[in-house]
Amino acid sequence: MAQPLRLIETSSTLPRHADAVVIGGGIIGVFTAYYMARRGLSVALVEKGRIGAEQSSRNWGWCRQQNRDARELPMATRSLDLWQQFAADTGEDTGFNRCGLLYLSDDEDEIARWAKWGEFAKTAGVKTHMLSGRDASERGRATGRAWKGGVFSPSDGTADPSKAAPAVAAALMKLGGTVNQNCAVRGIEREGGRLAGVVTEAGTIRTRMAVYAGGAWASSFLRQLGIRFPQATVRQTIVRVSSVAERLPAALHTARVSVTQRSDGSYNLAISGRGRVDPTAQLLRFAPQFLPMFAKRWRNVFPGGLEGIRGGHETLARWRLDAPTPMERVRVLDPRPDAAAVKQTFHRAAELLPALGRAGIANAWAGFVDSTPDGVPGIGEVPQIPGFILAAGFSGHGFGIGPGAGHLIADLATGAPPIFDPAPYNPARFAKSAWGQVADF
Repeated sequence: MAQPLRLIETSSTLPRHADAVVIGGGIIGVFTAYYMARRGLSVALVEKGRIGAEQSSRNWGWCRQQNRDARELPMATRSLDLWQQFAADTGEDTGFNRCGLLYLSDDEDEIARWAKWGEFAKTAGVKTHMLSGRDASERGRATGRAWKGGVFSPSDGTADPSKAAPAVAAALMKLGGTVNQNCAVRGIEREGGRLAGVVTEAGTIRTRMAVYAGGAWASSFLRQLGIRFPQATVRQTIVRVSSVAERLPAALHTARVSVTQRSDGSYNLAISGRGRVDPTAQLLRFAPQFLPMFAKRWRNVFPGGLEGIRGGHETLARWRLDAPTPMERVRVLDPRPDAAAVKQTFHRAAELLPALGRAGIANAWAGFVDSTPDGVPGIGEVPQIPGFILAAGFSGHGFGIGPGAGHLIADLATGAPPIFDPAPYNPARFAKSAWGQVADF
């Protein structure tokens, strides 16, 4: 793996029983398990590879309210408080920092859209500051040029993707939860139609409750259970450069490139929304449902290659519970970065902030962003399998809203009053068309 990641030591012994099993050790899975454990449940977190090794360590690290779709904004707002509270409660370091997010633009239509969102945000109690040309140029003085306008969201921030998921897993273990890495979940057992156990490569955990938070693997896993979950993945690339002496914005977005400072002083560089779609059997199967998404975002998506097939996460194959699965053949999805995107991203960043150009490329990596047809996650109990909860399809937004999502899932699992309205995330909506419902941001 090219991306930085804290590796943690976990149990080699699989528990035989648990009140709840969480499948998947990304940011959604670890926070779900953590909040369940805080309620006194015995929780087993099972991960086929390493904690946080897929998209949870391959993203920008932004924790934002700014420009969130209305359906995700309540989750984003609560997540910011929960990021901060987690550090205070556990002493674990996720690298969370409310550094504020800066958006700069020379496009008057784009600035107008940000202003419109800001008016909506006021109704939800979110404060953002629209920037005049003069203010934008001052805040963006490191670019050495003038800007027509922008926006600054002071209460937003970033966390460190290399630290966050492992930190939460460590906190879970302190609460008595178990974590098993390099242990793939192959399927489930049922009794009377209800969930009765989770079958792993190392044995079965008896349980009446399970949460599936397997990211890009969700659709192929659910297919084994007879559940249809429309999902498509986009391969996105991030470039990392070393730290520089100059003072640069901690988190800056422009239409051409976005820049994020990591907790070690280095910088992530990316082009927002740009990615490659690798053709797979699953992609072809769900293509009609993703036409609304493609119609809205086609300018940033390009044809890919064989990385999706090599990964095996979008297979239509069926597998047995007593034999190795695609997840055991590919423990960690580690696709090749897009060479053209690496070159273009670095070139644009060097133009925007020349200090980054002098630093040079340290490394680059790619990850598979799993998306739903409307770009909003699916969270809720699967009606066909009482006791089995789906939490997937976070569409590139999952890292920042991980704490809120985990808290909500724990609420749903334990029957507690939900931290915010879960209705917008109900997976039942995928039975309908996404036309007119695709997330704006």
